Amino acid sequence: MSECSYQVRSYKVKHNYDVKWFLESYRWMLQRAINETWKNTTWKEKVTKRRRLIPIIPKSSEFKRNLRNYLLGGWDFCAHYADSAIKQAYSILKSWRRNYLNGRRAKTKPVVKKKFVRVKETLYSYKNGRIEISIRPFEEHLVFDVSNAWFWSRAKGEMGELILNEKFLTITFRFKRRVEERGVIVWDCNERSIDGFNPEIGWIRVDLRKLFHIHRVYELKRQRLQSKASKKPSLRRVLEKYSNRERNRVRDFIHKITTMISKTFKDYVHGFEDLNKEKMLNKSRARNRNIAKSNWKTIISLMGYKSRVQLLSPYNSTKRCSRCGMVNAPKGALYKCKNCGLKIDRQLNACINLYLQVRVFPISEAIRWACGGWGGFTLTGGEADAGSNEPMRGFEACEPPRTKYGSTLTHT
Repeated sequence: MSECSYQVRSYKVKHNYDVKWFLESYRWMLQRAINETWKNTTWKEKVTKRRRLIPIIPKSSEFKRNLRNYLLGGWDFCAHYADSAIKQAYSILKSWRRNYLNGRRAKTKPVVKKKFVRVKETLYSYKNGRIEISIRPFEEHLVFDVSNAWFWSRAKGEMGELILNEKFLTITFRFKRRVEERGVIVWDCNERSIDGFNPEIGWIRVDLRKLFHIHRVYELKRQRLQSKASKKPSLRRVLEKYSNRERNRVRDFIHKITTMISKTFKDYVHGFEDLNKEKMLNKSRARNRNIAKSNWKTIISLMGYKSRVQLLSPYNSTKRCSRCGMVNAPKGALYKCKNCGLKIDRQLNACINLYLQVRVFPISEAIRWACGGWGGFTLTGGEADAGSNEPMRGFEACEPPRTKYGSTLTHT
């Protein structure tokens, strides 16, 4: 099946312009837009299991027009930046509202701390490899020569919004690409690995132990210095250096892993669990630290740049039997169902349950399954027994050969 989808790519260009005052002015205007919208937000009471207040953000054209006129008061730069600030303010408030409804944000107004400017298409021009950004109409503009930039030969599509900060100009490109979908691979995210499944490919395991090791190494380094940093301020720079180095190494590793997956399984849709780490925390300090070292959101985010990604509900994916649907309490690596006797690797069982969320059944097969009882177990070709009662994956598949990236990627 083929489908057209939009892809967005962004590239950075370093600059030496002094734009601190301009960025601070825009940050101040953006905060004013948020303050005014917050002031006019109404709260509607909704009672389900508990009393909740639901924020209703004003969206009328009249309110936005009045807000634009309000922001332009005392503004010395191009008027179109007010439109950009209103658009960004609504984006911030919608993100806050979504997190607030999910219980991840308090009823407090968002505060803008980063200094940046979103430059609309009406605020810049491109000609002969030069980008000119208007700051003050007919008076001041910034010029960027990108004709010799390394990415210009590979950039395709239409140039979109620009993002300007103190050091870089980020250029975005939007293009339409026809994708031939070959199928769906679902991924179960764990602390030391991510396990994928597709009936035609089988069971796939990507080892993340090196990623866990990077976090652990820098955690130990910081522990040795944190107690001394309060007495010796110069050590704080060392702590910051370690944190930056850890972040760069982690992102480099995840980039290589996601690139490897997207190239190996090209044109597949990748289904990931929509996990919330905050809800997974408990009273175990060791478990909470291990969960904090997991980079599931970053993996999903970077995969979204390189392939099509679909988020799936993780509810009971590990506990539910993939054959009969009974919810058990599995212990260890082997999943045993008390109802139908299924024995299967615990992570493979979770992958199959996730796959059943996105699988489309033919009507005849759905009727046959409905008449014969719910049976969701999909054969993978690695069953230990030919009989249908004891399909169990052999543990030798858990240690596939290593790749050059220090991870393991195999499918059987």
